[in-house]
Amino acid sequence: MANLAHTTGIETTSEKTEADTGAKATSATSGFIPSLVPREDFPILARQIHGKPLVFLDSTASAQKPRQVLDAMDAFNRTTYANIHRGAYTLSEEATAAYEGARKKVARFINARSVREVIWTRNTTESINLVAHTWADANLHPGDTILITEMEHHSNIVPWQLAAARTGAALRYVPITDDGELDMAAFDQLIERHPPRLVAVTQMSNVLGTLPPVGEIIAKAHAAGALVLLDAAQSVPHTAVDVRALGCDFLAFSAHKMLGPSGIGVLWGRRELLDAMPPFLGGGDMIRDVSLQHSTWADLPWKFEAGTPAITEAVGFGAAVDYLSALGMANVRAHEHALAAYALERLAAIPDLRIYGPPADRRGGVVSFTLGDIHAHDLATLLDREGIAIRAGHHCAQPLMERYQLAATARASFYVYTTSAEIDALAAALEQARSIFAF
Repeated sequence: MANLAHTTGIETTSEKTEADTGAKATSATSGFIPSLVPREDFPILARQIHGKPLVFLDSTASAQKPRQVLDAMDAFNRTTYANIHRGAYTLSEEATAAYEGARKKVARFINARSVREVIWTRNTTESINLVAHTWADANLHPGDTILITEMEHHSNIVPWQLAAARTGAALRYVPITDDGELDMAAFDQLIERHPPRLVAVTQMSNVLGTLPPVGEIIAKAHAAGALVLLDAAQSVPHTAVDVRALGCDFLAFSAHKMLGPSGIGVLWGRRELLDAMPPFLGGGDMIRDVSLQHSTWADLPWKFEAGTPAITEAVGFGAAVDYLSALGMANVRAHEHALAAYALERLAAIPDLRIYGPPADRRGGVVSFTLGDIHAHDLATLLDREGIAIRAGHHCAQPLMERYQLAATARASFYVYTTSAEIDALAAALEQARSIFAF
C-alpha cells in the first residue's frame, strides 16, 4: 500500500496524521461528506462553467481522470511509445512491457487466476459483443434460451438480440419490480420453465443503481447448466470485484468509467471457455501462422486482439488501477454509499421530485429522478447554467424507461471526488428549477 500511495500521490489511511483523521471524523459527524481523494488530483474540477464552479455528477457515463493517469500516459508517449510485440529494439520492448504490465495490474485487480484470462477490447460493449458472437454462435441452437433482465443497458440487450436472430435461440427477460429490484420469483420461474444456456445480467444498473443479487443468480444459473456473463461496467469502478469469489464465467468492464481513458476495456473469461472460443476479429497479432489457404491462432489473450491495440490507453488503465488500489475499493464503496444515502434523503425533500430505484443499501452511487413535468433535458440545461453536470435521457436503457412509462429521467452519479456539498448544490438548483416552472 505504501508503494502504491507513493506512485499515485494518494495518502493512505495509515499515513494520515491523527489531526487529519480527527478533522474528517468531525466533518462527517456534522453531516459533511468530503471527497475521498485530493480534489487537486483532478485538474478538470478546477474549471468553471458559466462562471460557476464545476459540479460533475455524471461519473456513471465517464469518470474524470486524475493527474496520475494523465501524467502516466503523457510520459509514456513522450519517452517510450512504439508498437508492441513486433520490435526487437529497446523502445518496442519497453512499450510491450508497459502494455503487458497493465494487463497484469488488471488481472490482480479482479483476482483473475491467470493474466491470460484478461482480454483487451475497446470497451464493455465490445467485450459483450465478443462473447455474443464467438461463444454464442458456436454454442447456441434453435430452442435454446438466453436470459437477461429488463434493467440492462442496450449493450447487454442488442448483442443478445442479434445472437438470438443468428442462432434461433429465444431471448427472455427477467422483469423488475416497481422499486427497481429484480423479480427473483420470476427469475426462478423462468429458470425452471426455460432452462437457459446463458444468463447475462448487470452487476449494477446504470440507471437505478440497483445491485442485483448476483451471487444467488450465478448459483441458480449454474445449477440449471447455464453460463453467466456479468456486465460489470458500473461495478468494477465502484466496489471490490473478485471473479474467483463470484464464480461467474465472463465479466466485462471499461477503463473510462474507472478513472482511466476511453478506448480500452476488458473481457475476462474462464480460460477453458476462452480457449474453446473462435477468434472474434482477424488480422495481425492474433495469428500464429498464415498461409494462403489456412491460418492458426495465437495463444490467449492475443487470439482475441487483432491489430495494433490501444497501447497508451492500456498504460493509462494501469495507472487508474494503481490509483484505485491505493484508495482501497472498500473505501470507494463506503464513500459512495454515504453519498447515495445523503442524496436520497436530500432530494426526497424536494416537492414533486420522484426518485427511481431501491434504498441506498441496495444501490450504488446513482440517483435517477424526475421533477414534476419538467423534461429531463430542460432540467439538465437549467442545471448546466449553475455549473452542474448531470445526465438526461433514456441512459441507453429504453426498455427500462418503458417499464416505468417514462420518456427520460435526470441522473446524478457520484465517484471518489464527489462531496455532499455538491449534492447540496444539486438540490438547490433543482429547487430553483421548480420555482422557475412555478409548480
